[in-house]
Parts: sequence; C-alpha cells; structure tokens
Amino acid sequence: MITIKEIAKLAKVSPGTVDRVIHNREGVSDKTAQRIRAILKEHNFKVNRIAQSLAMKKKFTIAVLLPDYDEENSFWKSPLEGIQKAKEEVGSFGVAVETFSFDQKTPKSYTDSFRELLKTNPEGVVLVPTFKKETRELTNVLLQRNIPFIFLNIALEGYENLSFIGQDSYKSGYLSGKLMQLCLNDDDHILTIHSRPDLSNFYNIEQRIKGFDAYFIEKQLGNQNHSVEIADFWDTGKVKATIANLLQKEPRIKGIFVPNSRSHIIADHVSEFRAKIPFLIGFDTTEHNLRALNEDKITFLISQKPFQQGYRAVSSLSKFLLYDEPPLTEILSSIEIVTKENIPNYLDKQHTTFL
Repeated sequence: MITIKEIAKLAKVSPGTVDRVIHNREGVSDKTAQRIRAILKEHNFKVNRIAQSLAMKKKFTIAVLLPDYDEENSFWKSPLEGIQKAKEEVGSFGVAVETFSFDQKTPKSYTDSFRELLKTNPEGVVLVPTFKKETRELTNVLLQRNIPFIFLNIALEGYENLSFIGQDSYKSGYLSGKLMQLCLNDDDHILTIHSRPDLSNFYNIEQRIKGFDAYFIEKQLGNQNHSVEIADFWDTGKVKATIANLLQKEPRIKGIFVPNSRSHIIADHVSEFRAKIPFLIGFDTTEHNLRALNEDKITFLISQKPFQQGYRAVSSLSKFLLYDEPPLTEILSSIEIVTKENIPNYLDKQHTTFL
C-alpha cells in the first residue's frame, strides 16, 4: 500500500500537508487539497485506523456486562476467558475492555451493574440480554447516547443491536432431537427437564425445546415427550421424586433432554434410574458436564463454543471502533456434538482465536 511519504512526493508537498488533507484539517489550499485527494483516490489509499488511533493517542473503551459464574452455573466462565484473551490483544491497539457481572437470578443486579458500566463512558458495549424488560430499558439508554452494542449468547429481536454473537438455539435443539431419535426405539418416550420461564436465559432454552419438538413433529415420529419444569436443579430429593413419579406413570421413558448447561446435575440425580433411562442429551461443555460425559452419565453434549463467543464479541466491536467496519448482524457459533470419544480433540481446538 502506498505511504503518506510517497503521496507527498507525487503531490510535491510535505507529508504534513498530506496528513492534514487526510484528516480534514485546515491550512491547505483548495487546489492543493484537490490534487492530493485525486492521488489518494487513484492509489486507493485507506487510513490505517489502528496506526491512526495510536498516533492520535485515541483510546476506546468497551464495556462488557455478563452473568456471574458459580458452582451452580459455570457456563459463563468460558466466555469470560475469551473476553480476557481478546482484551490482551486489543489493548495494544488502544482499546480498553472493562468487564462487569451480575446475578442472573436478579434483574436489579443486572440494572445496577449497567449503571456502574456507564461510568466508564464506553464507546461500545457487549451485553448478555438476560432479562427482556430490563434489556429494553438498558438498550434505550445506549441508543440515546449513540453507543453501539452487541448481544452475546442470547438473540433477542427488535433491540437495534449492532450484531448478535452466539448459537442458533432452535437449530441446536433440532439437532438434539435428531440425536435422541437415533438412540430410541419407535415406541420409547422422552423426558424434557428445564427451568421455569421466569428464570434467566429462558429464551435460549425455549428455542432449544421448540427445535427439539419440531424434529419429532416434522418426521411424524411417535416418541412422546413429557416435559417438567424444575426451579431448583440442586434439590436432589425433589428432582428424584419427580422423576420417580414420572417413571411410574410412564415406564417407556428412555431418554432425557436437558436444554441448559446443568445436565450434569440431572445426570447425578437420575444415576439410580440409568438402567431404565439410558440416554441423556445436554448442552455446553462446562467442566462438570465434560466429567459426566466422560463417566458415561451423559450421552451427548451440544457445544456452542462459548470461549470463541466471548472473544469474537470483543474483537468484532474493536474492529468496528478502529476500522469503522460493522460486523455481520449475526455471527453464529458452530453447533458441535461432543462425545466421550472426542473430548480431547474438542478441548484442543475450542480456544482458537480470530483477531
């Protein structure tokens, strides 16, 4: 690519004059400016936004708001690791990344953390839109302040987000249905265990269930699906009693579908029923889920590459701020089937980066 020094030589002016024209600063006659712009156009000159931001000491701040992770739900550990990896890389380009977390069971924690986030005066925001009503309020603030924002993991529609980075939950549920059907006989039944609709992240769960059911409907299969809502997956006694009662009523249940990241908990709860219910399909490659998969307590896990989701969210927004290049409106994670046999291969490639 042609340099500013070379353009200056062609235009018979100083490099400083070319720089003033590129950045629309005063001090150059119209005739000279027109001659320089013609040369810029002829040679398809493009400003290196990264070099420009460093030269001007321009700093950008990206603020990230995502749920806490804990023993009950460790899924968010992996996206955070991806965000931190991207933070290390974009920092040298003048982009600072600030992370904020919230209790995904509490809308107030979500809005309180957002208020703290705003104090950093971010030029861009990555947001996990956990609560619909509150997300509307938060994104209205961002729109009023003309702050671009990306949705991570949850694909809510109608919020004017710059991009969505995550998995197609409906298709991943549909794939789960296909896998389950391969495990079952024609007259076997299925049990779907999920959290209540008023709990966080239910949008993804709902889409997975819709996709799962759609497969059996479209293929006109006779495998009946029994659905049960459980508020507290850790309540061993209650969960076991619920499953035992269902098995007593419906002894043909042979497969369990858990459309969230807590399938390892259900796998432990149903361990005494595994002879009766041999198949379990769950989501997300958390440490606990992978251990249960390796111990044959889980049959298949559907992975959505959470590390790469976090990484891509920060890298995509950084490129937008630095290059003024908007990302795709949807950046979809691959839908990967993880089995006991391919755990090592999956772990080797899940932290691949893209910047």
